[in-house]
Amino acid sequence: MNTQKLSHLKELESESIFILREVAAQFEKPVLLFSGGKDSILVSWLARKAFWPAKIPFQLLHIDTGHNFTETIEYRDWWVKHIDAKLLVRSVQDSINKGRVAEEKGIHASRNALQTVTLVDAIEEFKFDAAIGGARRDEEKARAKERFFSHRDEFSQWDPKNQRPELWNLFNGKKHTGEHFRIFPISNWTEMDVWQYIYSENIAIPSIYFSHTRPCFERDGVTYAHSEFVQLKSSEKVVDKVVRFRTIGDMSCTGAVGSTASTLEEIIQEVASTRVTERGSRIDDRRSEAAMEERKKAGYF
Repeated sequence: MNTQKLSHLKELESESIFILREVAAQFEKPVLLFSGGKDSILVSWLARKAFWPAKIPFQLLHIDTGHNFTETIEYRDWWVKHIDAKLLVRSVQDSINKGRVAEEKGIHASRNALQTVTLVDAIEEFKFDAAIGGARRDEEKARAKERFFSHRDEFSQWDPKNQRPELWNLFNGKKHTGEHFRIFPISNWTEMDVWQYIYSENIAIPSIYFSHTRPCFERDGVTYAHSEFVQLKSSEKVVDKVVRFRTIGDMSCTGAVGSTASTLEEIIQEVASTRVTERGSRIDDRRSEAAMEERKKAGYF
């Protein structure tokens, strides 16, 4: 890869680092949402760069569904130590035990949407006034409506029609008591940008992003990893397949893709040739025409 042709990555890096520094300057208690996926890895890497040689001045927060890929949790714990950060974990299972949310039942049950309540409760518990996320505008049409500084009201709700103008890199973080902001430093990045930057910076990523053999089953045109968290239909058969994951989420709603890409170079080539978005394998986005927007209005990140 010709690094001279990747000058746009330096511009994106500079923009994201500027936003992260603005967050540290404007807010009293920000937090960085961390899932163990490539986008949150990228944001935490950029945060490390933004404040080096000092430590990242805010904690990382993982909302744990309890239905994560084992590789993701192992990577999360390693990564936090690697970048010398502090990690908070709040569990969807605890929210279920407290009666804050009800476990979904049936074939299509998932805990992904239940994260919203756990996240909002964590923001209230720790009085965070800004939550930094790794969402990008190219992911999904509701994401494209976000600003870098995305206002949330006292109920953590998002109103896409009531967002602050962002002109000349001026960001308005003013808020009333009880309100907070969601911050999206990599809004202008694409999936390809993320992979090219990870390659250029030689950033370690979870192994499930690379091709591997895994027990899987097919449902509604999507390849799922077989796990105890997904109830099989009588007609569904588990077979070993060579797959990788383009996005990492709850095992109950994250699909795999058939792939032999075992290096970052091969992943980049694969992404360049695909016609399906990375969230095309996320079943939670297919629940309704405006599934993501509905969840975001309720407090989803």
